[in-house]
Amino acid sequence: MKLANRVQSLTPSTTLAITAKAKELKAQGIDIIGLGAGEPDYNTPKHIIEAAVQSMNEGQTKYTPSAGLPKLKEAIAAKLKRDQGLDYKTSEILVGSGAKHALYTLFQAILDEGDEVIVPIPYWVSYPEQIKLADGKPVYIVGTEENQYKITKEQLEQAITAKTKAVIINSPSNPTGMLYTREELAAIGEVCLAHDILIVSDEIYEKLVYGNATHTSIAEISPELKKQTIIINGVSKSHSMTGWRIGYAVGDEAIIKAMTNLASHSTSNPTTTAQYGAIAAYEGPQDAVEEMRQAFEGRLNKIYDKLVEIPGFSCIKPQGAFYLFPNVKRAAELTGYSNVEAFTTALLEEAKVAVIPGSGFGAPDNIRLSYATSLELLETAIERIHSFVTSKLA
Repeated sequence: MKLANRVQSLTPSTTLAITAKAKELKAQGIDIIGLGAGEPDYNTPKHIIEAAVQSMNEGQTKYTPSAGLPKLKEAIAAKLKRDQGLDYKTSEILVGSGAKHALYTLFQAILDEGDEVIVPIPYWVSYPEQIKLADGKPVYIVGTEENQYKITKEQLEQAITAKTKAVIINSPSNPTGMLYTREELAAIGEVCLAHDILIVSDEIYEKLVYGNATHTSIAEISPELKKQTIIINGVSKSHSMTGWRIGYAVGDEAIIKAMTNLASHSTSNPTTTAQYGAIAAYEGPQDAVEEMRQAFEGRLNKIYDKLVEIPGFSCIKPQGAFYLFPNVKRAAELTGYSNVEAFTTALLEEAKVAVIPGSGFGAPDNIRLSYATSLELLETAIERIHSFVTSKLA
C-alpha cells in the first residue's frame, strides 16, 4: 500500500533519534555520555505524583472535557495572571497532550494549503514538520550568530507575503537558549499587527532563565498583542513532567474553540490522571522549580568556559533553557571532517559522546549539547570532546 504523501515527506525527529541511538549503545555496555536529552534529569516533584495517585484512588479515571478539566484551566489562568499579569478566560485555554500536541492542533486549525508560517532559524525540529503536515509552508528567516540567533523586525517585514499566516517566536529558544528582550518583541509585534499576522509564542522554557535575563511574553506588551498571540506552554520543562504530556494553548477564543473541536476527534482529552498532576504543579509549592533552575544555571556556569576552550568551538552563553549551541564548523575543519554531521558521528563513535547535529535545527554549522544531566557527566563529556579534537590536531 502506498503511504500518504504527508508522511513520506516527514523528517524524523533528530533529537529523539540521537537519544535513542545513545541509549541503544549504552544498553550494549558501551560507555556513552548522552547530551541529547531535551528533558530535565530530575524526577517529577513528589507532591505532584501524590496528587495524581490520589486522583486515581478517588476514581478520577474517566474521560474529561476535550479542552481539559475546568479546574486545570482555572489553575493555568491563575498562573498566567500571577506570573505575567495576563487575564484569560477558561474558554481561551486548551489543554493538550503536551505542548507539542497543542502546537500541532493549532497549525491544523489555522492553516490551509499554501499558507505560510515564518520560522526563525535555528528552530525547534518539529515546527517545520508540523506546518507541512497542515499543508502549510514554512518560510525561514536566519537569526544570525551576531544577533544572538534572533530575527529582527526588518527581516520579518521582508519575509511577509500575502500568504503569511503566522510567525513563531520561541523564547527562551530551543536550541540556542537565547531570549528576546521586551524591546525586540515590541518591534516584532508592531510588524505583526500592521500585517495582521498571528504570533505563536512558544514559552515552554520560560521558568529556566539565568543571570540578569528576564522572560517576557509578547502577549504582556499590549492588549493588541495579547489578542494577536497564541501562547504555547506546559509543565514538561518547568516541573520535570515530560512524560506526563500536559501542555496548553492560550489565546483567541475562536481559535481555541476550533482546536477543541479538532482535539475531540483525535485525543478525546488529555490523560485524566496527568491533568490532576498538573493542577498540583501549578497550585502547589514551586520550590522544586527554582531548585532545578538554580542547578541548571550552576552547571552552565561551570561548563561554559571549558566548552569554549575547545579548539574550533565558538559559543554564545545561553540565557535560558538547558542547551549549549556552539558553532563547531572550524573544529570539524581542523579535525579533517567534511562537515559537522561527520564530526558529530565521530564524537559518538570515537569520543563516546552523543550530541545533536545542528542540521536538525536548520543550523548545519552547530551542535546542540544538553546540560540536563549531572555535572560530573557534563565535565567528563567536555573533557572527552576536548581530548578528541586535540588528538586530531597533533
